[in-house]
Amino acid sequence: MDAQISKDLQYVIAALPSFGTRYAHLVMGYAQLFGVTPMHLKAKKLRLIVEEMKKLFDAQSFAWQKKLYPISHAGIAEALDICIKKNFTDKLENHNYLKKVMIGISEREGKGKSKQAEKDLRERESNVLAGGGRPEKELDSRLRGNDNTEEKPERITPEQAKTNIQRVGEILKTIGG
Repeated sequence: MDAQISKDLQYVIAALPSFGTRYAHLVMGYAQLFGVTPMHLKAKKLRLIVEEMKKLFDAQSFAWQKKLYPISHAGIAEALDICIKKNFTDKLENHNYLKKVMIGISEREGKGKSKQAEKDLRERESNVLAGGGRPEKELDSRLRGNDNTEEKPERITPEQAKTNIQRVGEILKTIGG
């Protein structure tokens, strides 16, 4: 019995650094809500809670009612902090309250990501419509080639561009295009 308790506590101690200094105290604070003290009597319960938290942090997602919710480490930490600061009258029996809090955070994070993705798309569209398609710095680095010199490539005149287009057209005709 003592050997198993020792193994459970060894696992907990070994697992805490995987959360980093930023989140380990939140995980232990959350575990305390389940009434895991005295630790030598409830080491297995503590180990199971820490294992579940480790899986949550590693996956950065959780399932609730057959739906998968992605959530960041910061979102998990925010949810743990909310749970810790709530004054529960009884010990927690499961993670349902934590999951309810994380659902709201996950949806908020998802909304923020979709807004950012839409903003990025609109910016790219406006660049394309403006005629550039790519920022000038990126274009210059592509035009320079692999020599990585700091010289900017020479700009060609509209007449030179027209001549180049005619040459490309002639080349395409000769190869059957």
